[in-house]
Amino acid sequence: MNASTPLASGDALRAALAGLLDGLPPRQAAQAVDRLIANYRGTTPTDAPVLRDRSDVAAYAAYRMPATFEAVRASLDALRDAVPAWEPATHTDVGGGTGAASWAVAEAWDGAPRTSVLDWAEPALALGKELADGAFAAEWRRARIGGALRLDATDLVTVSYVLKELTEADRAALVTEAARAAQAVVIVEPGTPDGYERIIAARSLLVEAGFTVAAPCPHSGTCPIEPGKDWCHFAARVSRSSLHRKVKGGSLPYEDEKFSYVAATRFPVAPAASRVVRKPQTRKGLVLLDLCGPEETGLTRETVTKRHGALYKAARDTEWGDAWPPE
Repeated sequence: MNASTPLASGDALRAALAGLLDGLPPRQAAQAVDRLIANYRGTTPTDAPVLRDRSDVAAYAAYRMPATFEAVRASLDALRDAVPAWEPATHTDVGGGTGAASWAVAEAWDGAPRTSVLDWAEPALALGKELADGAFAAEWRRARIGGALRLDATDLVTVSYVLKELTEADRAALVTEAARAAQAVVIVEPGTPDGYERIIAARSLLVEAGFTVAAPCPHSGTCPIEPGKDWCHFAARVSRSSLHRKVKGGSLPYEDEKFSYVAATRFPVAPAASRVVRKPQTRKGLVLLDLCGPEETGLTRETVTKRHGALYKAARDTEWGDAWPPE
């Protein structure tokens, strides 16, 4: 389980968002969210932000920050499992906007790292700074996110839901720059086929730069998934706020955020022996686990039955994205 600071947590983030949105008409929020989903995290270049005002940013933050937070937190959990003794002292959140990834980093480690949040949208930075007041210390700095970006040396770089906004050349340049500046890099993208393709491209660049893959892969070799046939992604459970439900017309108190990610480091790590890459199938007396294992093994399916004793109980408690076998 993650260690948490008293202030920077998922509950604290949701409370901060609720206070921020108090009084914002749901219809106005819904209109802003629909427009911003189509533009701000779509194909709009990062040098032309479409966050027009505070209400735009607030509505977008209410809709996207909890999901981004949970996806990044799950990715950081996997990194911490691979290198439990490591703690970053400094962190750079590239394209961080209102700071969802920075909240996740602050929750992941006691005595949150000194964080710099870089983004081109000033309204997003201003709101992020307001939300984080008292939760964790961060510098919020305007910067053009792209191929020309230069980063100061840092322990950890996070790049979450940013690569889609860039050209292929700028993506490569940004990942290469992150590898130059950081000791560890965590990149998160939507859990879609094209999001996975961007993650695989970034993963290759990190390995070429001398990094070792810490998660989700059990190795730094070639991904065993045949291109165009499938994609590697995971799911994080996200609690929906009342405004979130009103904005998207949903009735459930939660949703599942699908995401793809890679975490890689310049220092030695102990990646999972295997990773559960599909939702486990539980049947009478057995559990079916789809696994990505060592490079020589690739993708396999393991059947765990009652005769496996404690391992069967562990399999019943195992979730999509978990390491296998449990330690």
